[in-house]
Amino acid sequence: MEKTVISTNKAPGAIGPYSQGWVVGDFVYTSGQIPVDPASGEVPAGIAAQAEQSCKNVAAILEAAGATLEGVVKTTCFLADMGDFAAFNEVYAKYFTSKPARSCVAVKDLPKGVLCEIEAVAVK
Repeated sequence: MEKTVISTNKAPGAIGPYSQGWVVGDFVYTSGQIPVDPASGEVPAGIAAQAEQSCKNVAAILEAAGATLEGVVKTTCFLADMGDFAAFNEVYAKYFTSKPARSCVAVKDLPKGVLCEIEAVAVK
């Protein structure tokens, strides 16, 4: 089965020993996307703006792989505070309109002290 690494400057580069994602056959696997603006390197303030940027970063990686948010079949979402769940969902629902399967968990810490992270699996 063919495997291809995904790399785009429209999403933040990896900050560790990993890639932005992989295409394996008809599937796309993204690494977790934190809300770093790829152009400025900045993180916006607040859960709504951070959720928005994380969703945009996932979409950019999918686009680079020839996929779309509509093709997402599974996401895993990480929140620094489960108290942000409702506000996160409000933004998430605008992007993941096909309602993919999802896990959403609270974690102790996220890279760069961000409030959320999203990873996705999509079908091309």
